Amino acid sequence: MKNSVNRIAIPSILDVGKGNLPNIGYLVKMNGFTRVAIYFGSGLQTLFGTAVLASLKEINLDLLSMQEIDDVDINEIIHHAFSLSKETEAIIGIGGGKVLDAAKYMAFLRKLPFISVPTSTSNDGFSSSNASLMIEGKRTSVTASMPYGIIVDIDIIRSAPEKFLYSGIGDLVSKITALYDWQFEEKMGKAIMDDFAVMISKKAVNSFVRTEFKTIKDDFFLKELVDSLTMSGIAMEIAGDSAPASGSEHLISHALDKLYEKPQLHGIQVGVATYLMSKVQQHRFERVIKVFTSTGFFDYVKTLDMKKADFERAIEEAPKIKPDRCTYIHIPEYREAAKRLLYEDEILRELLI
Repeated sequence: MKNSVNRIAIPSILDVGKGNLPNIGYLVKMNGFTRVAIYFGSGLQTLFGTAVLASLKEINLDLLSMQEIDDVDINEIIHHAFSLSKETEAIIGIGGGKVLDAAKYMAFLRKLPFISVPTSTSNDGFSSSNASLMIEGKRTSVTASMPYGIIVDIDIIRSAPEKFLYSGIGDLVSKITALYDWQFEEKMGKAIMDDFAVMISKKAVNSFVRTEFKTIKDDFFLKELVDSLTMSGIAMEIAGDSAPASGSEHLISHALDKLYEKPQLHGIQVGVATYLMSKVQQHRFERVIKVFTSTGFFDYVKTLDMKKADFERAIEEAPKIKPDRCTYIHIPEYREAAKRLLYEDEILRELLI
């Protein structure tokens, strides 16, 4: 049997720093791109368009298309993709999840480099190769382009509403339970773990949870959050699967998405489910408590009036989201334990009404 090498795509540009958005033209051109299309999230062209345009003009970079996107319907995205000029050398997405998902899928369709410029850190989607799109009225995860580049302006991330930071914190800490679920699946003979993906994902979450900070808006804390979420996206690319970053806690969140007319932010739901599943798994729940308490995540969740009954329904529905997996939540006895904890665990009694 021949040894094989797993070839993966990783970002060629990773620039996380202060003042990067007004300097985006230079950062893009220094990497060889001279003709680009830019897509902003809803309302962001008004906020950032002037600075971005000035940056492009300053270094004579050609802007072939610029518009806002607030729709992830796959048919609309296909239309945008094939309306682009053939001279386009790269697609840049600036904003949150929707525009980044749309832009990365356009890049995938046109076989063009995608440069991800997140304006918040609500989850690791800005660094992953997956996109969440609307297909026939249903939110569906599809394969897209791994970012060629990731450019993050710490000042912009800091200025975003704090709920996005809490969401990013929840999504990142979830790697603790996700990795334990993956290990459980391997023990059950239902998966084969990729050791390198495990190492990257562990390094990402362990580096973050040990970060010292005064407030969650400290420069170093924000950079550590962005770096670790980026590593999480790369771990999924290495594995060719979401398992290094997504386990039973994500399945509970996806089930909540189906129950709620207006779900909470993904990372908020995932964070609560992470604490719940860490207690079910009896795995590193002390660390989860420490991080969620010290960052203010738990205090923020208490303001949202999330319901125990909704989580109870979501726990029961969660295995149906990905029936081919075998996480803790797929096992009846652990589902029952999770439901009991909703009403018996002191912290969960305070978090949920």
